[in-house]
Amino acid sequence: MNRIATLLAVALAMTGTGLAGYWMGRRATPPQPTPSIAAPRQPLFYRNPMNPQVTSPIPAKDEMGMDYVSVFSDEALSSATAASGTVSLGPEKVQRLGVRSEPVRRRTLVHVIRALGAVEIDERRIHAVAPRFEGWIERLDVSTSGQAVRQGQVLLEAYSPELVSAQEEYRIAGANPSLRESALQRLRNWSVPEPWLRRFEASGEIQRRVPFTSPANGIVLDKNALQGMRFMPGDALFRIADLSTVWVIASIFEQDLAQVRIGQTARIGFNAYPERRFEGRVSYIYPTVTDAVRTARVRIELTNPKQLLKPAMYGDVELQANSGGEPVLAVPDSAVLDRGTRQWVLVRLGAGTCLPRPVTTGQRAEGYTEIRDGLAEGEEVVTHANFLIDSESNLRAAIGGFSSGQASPAPAAPDHSMHGGH
Repeated sequence: MNRIATLLAVALAMTGTGLAGYWMGRRATPPQPTPSIAAPRQPLFYRNPMNPQVTSPIPAKDEMGMDYVSVFSDEALSSATAASGTVSLGPEKVQRLGVRSEPVRRRTLVHVIRALGAVEIDERRIHAVAPRFEGWIERLDVSTSGQAVRQGQVLLEAYSPELVSAQEEYRIAGANPSLRESALQRLRNWSVPEPWLRRFEASGEIQRRVPFTSPANGIVLDKNALQGMRFMPGDALFRIADLSTVWVIASIFEQDLAQVRIGQTARIGFNAYPERRFEGRVSYIYPTVTDAVRTARVRIELTNPKQLLKPAMYGDVELQANSGGEPVLAVPDSAVLDRGTRQWVLVRLGAGTCLPRPVTTGQRAEGYTEIRDGLAEGEEVVTHANFLIDSESNLRAAIGGFSSGQASPAPAAPDHSMHGGH
């Protein structure tokens, strides 16, 4: 028994020493952490690659067989922002882009139609000097075209055997009133001047020459008369134009034609008189449109008492046509982003945040566009740098969709052949 007790004591002593050494070793060398394996990322939902607004809680494919894009937790906030359509810009970017905005206001839109016009002669004021009998020009008083003439001024004097014969018949008729009246009527039918005819009646002397006078004040457009020339009935010896009133024929584009009306006031400027503006009124809208350039001709009448305006002069025509006098909601033209079938504006919400909003536009006039739906009076719209903001937001959306829909390519293995293994 004593031997057994001794062996047990020795064993216990050795066991205590081993445990002490073990605990001493634990205190001297701290335990190393066991490496953990990261859990794979779990997508929150899946998004249609062609239509981000269509999502699915499980993996799916679209109509074209393309896999839906996985959206993870760290992308949820950016996805919500993209879905709301807001565009956030920092203060530095707002300053760098030069973003400017303007409140939506009501305005009376005055549409100014601008066109090119040319001066033409009033066709109703062109006169032809054409005899009704045969004769010869014995005296020519107006010998050049372009010459200014007055009403009643003698242009030429002609000799006609027919006129002399009619005067002879009048003298032979003597006291027979019917024959005398018949002879006078023949002279009137030839449109001889009334003073010349009265002078013949009073004196009874044969008037060898008959004068041709100007029918109006104006200028000689054409002169076909020559000294000693024989003429026939109906020959136009002179064409005289009265330029106290002229026409300006303006070419109006087809899309502006509905804004033009008879009686509308027109202001016209000419390069020859840069300090002046001439006013006239629309008197006629021609019924046809030119096929090649899609313009319609509009006639404008204006007075020309000093004959400053010459035929064929070009002028800049302005026609004013308002929207009916009622103020309408309007924004600057630069605020509207036209995407073909739809129009948008960027509403400035403050703190560098903009919200794209579709609008319905109306007429445009002098730099402003009518807004019929989509905006309220007083809202701020971006008028400058909106194209840059829109382009950048579209680019971000495209890059985001691309990076979400495709895995990043794995880095290529280094090629040591060109560097000698270093």
